[in-house]
Amino acid sequence: MNKEICVATNNKGKLKEYREILAPMGYVIYSPADLNIDCDPTEDGASYRENAFIKAKAFAKLVKFPVLADDSGLEIHALGAFPGIHSSRFAEECGGYPNAYEEIQKRLGDNTDRSAHFNCTICYLENISAKPLYFEGQCPGTILKQRHGDHGFGYDPIFHCEEADLDFGIASEEEKNRFSHRAKAIAKLRLFLAIR
Repeated sequence: MNKEICVATNNKGKLKEYREILAPMGYVIYSPADLNIDCDPTEDGASYRENAFIKAKAFAKLVKFPVLADDSGLEIHALGAFPGIHSSRFAEECGGYPNAYEEIQKRLGDNTDRSAHFNCTICYLENISAKPLYFEGQCPGTILKQRHGDHGFGYDPIFHCEEADLDFGIASEEEKNRFSHRAKAIAKLRLFLAIR
């Protein structure tokens, strides 16, 4: 029997990751577009958890089955964890990700510390009155001096994953699903769903 979950995003890259990992467990993953839902809550929280909960709660009011929402970001250590929870907003303010890549390179300049990591926090809400559950993942790496490849989405083309020793911009979906911050958070969620 199929089990239904709404993932609070219309980002095709994110949806693909969720579907590839959860569909084999019998879950049907719906996006807001699949359900004809137009909901765009203001993510004004002070942390990934707060932003993920804001989204999950907004969608839990609109559907009758569990909701997943996540917030993620790139934290560049030499820039004080910037852009962090503002990663998506920063790209929008720059006029798109390619411009954001250039701005990051300018800010880093000749800095020899190019270490960074991706963060992902998933909020799972069984229903609107349920206690939120959180699942987190991190992916350590470094910022490349120039973009490499066009696979993935977001900041992937300027990120080198340490664990895979691979640039995310050229990584296959299978490789990224083994090492990405979101994949790690989803794996923890998957374990929870398997034993509940």
